[in-house]
Amino acid sequence: MPLSKYLTWENLQKDITASIVVFLVALPLCLGIAQASQPELLKGMESVPQVPLFSGMIAGIVGGLVVGSISRSQTSVSGPAAGLTTVVAAQILMLGSFEAFMVALLLAGIIQIFMGFYKLGFIADFVPSSVIKGLLAAIGVILILKQIPHVVGHDKDPEGEMSFKQLDHENTFSELFLLNDFHLGAAVVGVLSLALLICWDKNKFLKKSFLPPSIVVVILGVLVQSISLSVGKDFAINNEHLVQLPVTNSLWEFFKLFKLPNFIHLLNPDVYVSAIIISLVATLETLLNLEAVDKIDPLQRTSPPNRELIAQGVGNILCGLIGGLPVTSVIVRSSVNINSGARTKLSAVIHGVLLLLSVMLFPVFLNKIPISCLAAILLLTGYKLASPMLFINTWKQGWYQFLPFIITLLAIVLTDLLEGVLIGIGVSICFILYSNLHKPLKHVYEKHISGDLIRIELANIVSFLNKASLSRLLSEIPSGGHVLFDARQTDYIDPDVLGIIQEFKETTAPVRKIKVSLQGFKEHYEMADDVLDIDFSSREVQDKLTPADVMEILKEGHRRFMKGHRLARDLGSEVTATAAGQFPIAVVLSCIDSRTPAEIIFDLGVGDIFSVRIAGHVPRDKVLGSIEYGTAVAGAKLVLVMGHTRCGAVTSAVDLYFAKKTAFEATGCEHIDLLINEIQKSIPENAVNPGQENRLKYADEVAEKNVLHSVEYLRQHSKTLRSLEESGKIAIVGGIYDVVSGEMKFLTNILKS
Repeated sequence: MPLSKYLTWENLQKDITASIVVFLVALPLCLGIAQASQPELLKGMESVPQVPLFSGMIAGIVGGLVVGSISRSQTSVSGPAAGLTTVVAAQILMLGSFEAFMVALLLAGIIQIFMGFYKLGFIADFVPSSVIKGLLAAIGVILILKQIPHVVGHDKDPEGEMSFKQLDHENTFSELFLLNDFHLGAAVVGVLSLALLICWDKNKFLKKSFLPPSIVVVILGVLVQSISLSVGKDFAINNEHLVQLPVTNSLWEFFKLFKLPNFIHLLNPDVYVSAIIISLVATLETLLNLEAVDKIDPLQRTSPPNRELIAQGVGNILCGLIGGLPVTSVIVRSSVNINSGARTKLSAVIHGVLLLLSVMLFPVFLNKIPISCLAAILLLTGYKLASPMLFINTWKQGWYQFLPFIITLLAIVLTDLLEGVLIGIGVSICFILYSNLHKPLKHVYEKHISGDLIRIELANIVSFLNKASLSRLLSEIPSGGHVLFDARQTDYIDPDVLGIIQEFKETTAPVRKIKVSLQGFKEHYEMADDVLDIDFSSREVQDKLTPADVMEILKEGHRRFMKGHRLARDLGSEVTATAAGQFPIAVVLSCIDSRTPAEIIFDLGVGDIFSVRIAGHVPRDKVLGSIEYGTAVAGAKLVLVMGHTRCGAVTSAVDLYFAKKTAFEATGCEHIDLLINEIQKSIPENAVNPGQENRLKYADEVAEKNVLHSVEYLRQHSKTLRSLEESGKIAIVGGIYDVVSGEMKFLTNILKS
């Protein structure tokens, strides 16, 4: 969707407001993530390489300005990612210096660009939605748990650190038991900020105002911090509880904060290994976050993943050149962006501009912002991500959705984002395997004219995951049965699955006397079509059937018609098979009404029935000749007279009867009276005109009587049919088809033996 569509004054106002809120939240996060990426925290010692705290700010600036400009996501915000802190620390420790890590990051960016150009962004499509929902909820829960200490001024763990095992040697849960070590001034700011945000969200007037609550909270925090310095030592909010941007006294000092890579490290093989690790982890985190952000976008826009990989690659190349941390799409900042009302990617770009200006021009003022007021904003964001309704709705979707969701959530909370997501994907795969085992390949039990059949419909892609379910299904086919493998819609079959089918056809089936038919396999599988005669009537099939069997075939076909489960017929094969002769099982005498095609209503194939159609199914002499031929000569076992509701011929006969007119007088058609007069024999003598309101109902009653009249007419006027029925070779029955409901009611269902 072009950005120009969203460039309106209203959207611009919302984007600017959202960018300020995201900027304020990003300040401590960028610094905290840089602090959490220190290798000595991973190693537990000091004689290791250091990560400059300013590298987090560089990543935030690049993520907003550069990635935001190139990306086509309208809501995603990029920057340093908490999920990469352990990876960054481990790679710096392995490479021995931050400068070597910068070279690896540059190479990782190049790899990401290639991944984008070669369209590898589809990877995210294979992550189950339950895992994505679990990711969103987990980030929400982590934000709540991690921000509670910061809200009350317990700032031992840096803001932005999201792993279960914390840098202060506590964990996410144990930290909550240390809240007695709070700071009074910071706690007052945090609690007031949280109360203000909640009240603002509940008040309709304030909610609609142009002033964003997050900015009001920050202003309140700065004011309280200034007052706290004069109140007393215990209440004074000192630097430990404030944002701590690096302060420079000149432009030259500012530029000295940037670092340049040393390309001599290109000779180190470990740099390339590190580049691959960084690119893969950053790509996976970006794609997962992008998918999650799109789900909470109120406009439900879809971000192109391949373009995002290119944008992230360019960003990481630049970070590698000037001393930044790796950038990815970040769910925390993105969700704050969405909750603040952002409409386009301008909010992400402007937030990058604000980050740049803040460290250049007014870091002293920003360093007066209490962390507790920013933590209140994040805590409320966490609640919205992990809202109770998300849990309730996922629960309602069943265990197959809820268990991967809740396991992913717990795994992320108890480990970190990447480990948790991988655990969630692993659990989802187990569910898929279990589902494929207990809900096997689509198979349908079909009742054909020639007998029962199990049709196994192979999907478009048949992978090794289907191996267990197919083996199980084939083991359940009864001896003497008939199975058809239908591969007409299949583009790929795993060799293991193909081997199972071939072994079953050549070895297992002959021993168990199971008939096997093959249909639609690609030429390179070397499994030519071999479909036994199942879809049409042959002489052998016709001879075995009794009138009762044929009646049941028609009823079963109509049941399939009503359920929408018609047999998957190969009409081309039926045409070829019936070219040499026809062996119909029934003759159907029906009306010419376009809504009553017998072959469709009874789900029949080519050559299965003789269909005799005449208005009002009137059995004239020529009609009798056709029916006699179909039974006495062609061997059909059943004659069905099929009337239907709302029959035009019957309704006209009723109207003309009470109007005392002939069809010729009413229509000018000279031959219709022959049919109308025969239908009118089903109207009782001295019948009373039902009136316009009951006209259709009365006509339907006459239609039923007309069917019974036609059945008796066949018996009385055809000695051939009467003789065949009396000998039990055929049966003559009647039925009414309801054109409104599709139901079929048989009026004469007693067959003579």
